[in-house]
Amino acid sequence: MNNIQVIANAYSPLEQFEIFPLIPLRVGSFDLSFTNSSLRRLWAFTLLVLFSFRLTNQGKSKGYLVPNRWQYIAEGIYQIAQSRVQPRGAKGQPYFPLVFTLFSFLLAVNLLGLVPYSFTITSHIIVTLTLTVAVWVGKLIVGLRLHGIRLIGRFLPGGAPIGRAPRLVPLEIRGFVITLVSLSVRLFANRRAGHILLKVIAGFAWTRRLAGGILWIGHFLPLIVLYLLLWLETGVARVQAYVFSLLTARYIGDRLDGGH
Repeated sequence: MNNIQVIANAYSPLEQFEIFPLIPLRVGSFDLSFTNSSLRRLWAFTLLVLFSFRLTNQGKSKGYLVPNRWQYIAEGIYQIAQSRVQPRGAKGQPYFPLVFTLFSFLLAVNLLGLVPYSFTITSHIIVTLTLTVAVWVGKLIVGLRLHGIRLIGRFLPGGAPIGRAPRLVPLEIRGFVITLVSLSVRLFANRRAGHILLKVIAGFAWTRRLAGGILWIGHFLPLIVLYLLLWLETGVARVQAYVFSLLTARYIGDRLDGGH
């Protein structure tokens, strides 16, 4: 029975999301092990640092009038992040590093997760929820710093009769809190669903390949589908990083403007 379970787990599309310790470390009741998820985060951080050093020629800032491939990528990422905060003018510029860092990090981990036998950390809700909580708390702090206690009054739409406050205020508070769910689940669900689909198609192609005979020819069709889906998932990885940074900038912008 154990052998059957091991084989089933090996071919399960959910097996790729398993977190396991590489360097076990426990301190009392706390598990501080260095896991495969931690390794992928370290890879993403290292990749971004090496990319920065490669771009700036080991810290000496040198740009080209006609961008090379590395400068072209960096300028593209910069322009995407800048376009999110630029509509807020000078008020939005202090938050550019946050948007730029979020977009760069999520883009790196999403693309690294598409490497065969790799691991996508954004396929775990705890990771996306942690990032979302940081953004949510940040926008709350910005709102309190700019508007103080008056921020509470924003939960009653302007011009609404005071008698409708018991109905409208809970709805506005719900909309304020629901961003914790929408922002985290959107990224988590897209990454996990896409990887499950890739694993299922790959498993189907592999079983056709092992079947032999005339069925061996049938494995080419799912391979073609897998190749096309891989390109689609690459686009989704980029879009989800963009959407997360876009909504982050929007939520902060709402605080700057006094909205929700």
